[in-house]
Amino acid sequence: MKTAFIVAFFVSASALSVTAQQSPPANSDGNTPAVATPDRKNPTAPVEGANSFTEAQAKERIEEAGYMDVTGLKKDDKGIWMAAAKKDGRPVSVALDYQGNVVAK
Repeated sequence: MKTAFIVAFFVSASALSVTAQQSPPANSDGNTPAVATPDRKNPTAPVEGANSFTEAQAKERIEEAGYMDVTGLKKDDKGIWMAAAKKDGRPVSVALDYQGNVVAK
């Protein structure tokens, strides 16, 4: 009984150490924000990912970034909200990603 317990313990311990070694490393790039802020955005935006912004929140975020007359707002299959808008009186296509990055295309 004691021997079976010891064997089970070592098998479990070695399985845990293998699992720990296979975990991906943490992202060491501190320049990639999890969430965009008004004065800073991800330089690779728009970033694909599960987007939790509602349509109303997406429109509000785009308007807060200085775009007007936001129309045709739709979320694509990559999780990016796309719309037509105007900035400085000119028509532009604009995108909003899950991080909150607003980008004219």
